[in-house]
Amino acid sequence: MDKKGFQIGMVGLGRMGANMARRLKDEGYTLSAVYDIDSKKSKALAGELCCTCAATPAEAAESSNTVFTVTSDDASMRVIFSSSDPKSLMAFAKDRLFINCATLTPAVHVEIEDLVRAKGGECLEACMASSIPQAREGTLYLMCGGKRENFDCAAPLLQSLGKTIRYIGGAGEAAKVKALVNMVMNMNTAALAEGLGLGAALGLDLTLLREIFSQTGAASRVLETDGVDMQDREHDCYFSAEHAAKDSGIALQLAEDQGLDLPLAKATTAQYRRLVEFGKSALDKSAIAELTFPGRRS
Repeated sequence: MDKKGFQIGMVGLGRMGANMARRLKDEGYTLSAVYDIDSKKSKALAGELCCTCAATPAEAAESSNTVFTVTSDDASMRVIFSSSDPKSLMAFAKDRLFINCATLTPAVHVEIEDLVRAKGGECLEACMASSIPQAREGTLYLMCGGKRENFDCAAPLLQSLGKTIRYIGGAGEAAKVKALVNMVMNMNTAALAEGLGLGAALGLDLTLLREIFSQTGAASRVLETDGVDMQDREHDCYFSAEHAAKDSGIALQLAEDQGLDLPLAKATTAQYRRLVEFGKSALDKSAIAELTFPGRRS
């Protein structure tokens, strides 16, 4: 299908969903409708992109043949795909392709695919291992799961959003990989926060310490993205502490299901849950440094 064949709805207009919609508009795709539970977000983005401000998920699906969903968790995903709510996406599931981009438990991706296919529609999970700038620039790393033919159909659209597009396997398989990506990323973030926190306690020059980390076995992608923010207490949100806690929890449940004990993942999840309890859930994951640097937590 070429660009003219896609009539795109976007459900979930947070930092990622809104910037994906902007990117698709820039790429010449037709945005038919946008929806968010926060109607102010819907109205603002609809005005910006000159498309319909849907009042319900059903309205977003009605005028579209392809619907992206970017929700926060399993519960919100089940709400927008509720079989008992006439205002949900299921009201117009027939002949639609739903591309689901949130980090959810693998079982929910399978559940939603079964519900949609029973109504005559199709699903594809497109899990994102990137952040806000990449969503806007079309350089996301996308891990996809579902029927191969759905992936092939959506490939031109996905290539407008992502620099790297990987097909992983059937429904739920990409979600497994995404959970592991975020689990390891979160552990790296927690480890960096402890290293820099201890460096601060020892009175070391943290700028020098970060430079040495970057040239040795302590180097990591997280050092590049979060090191300065941890040092300077700049925690503008790209990936929230709340989502870090949720996603690490998903991985831990997968481990438990396999009979595995992952002590580092457990410790990291506990740290992010503490951060949420301290009222810092909306800060970036780099805010985990607030738990490890001396004299912080304010």
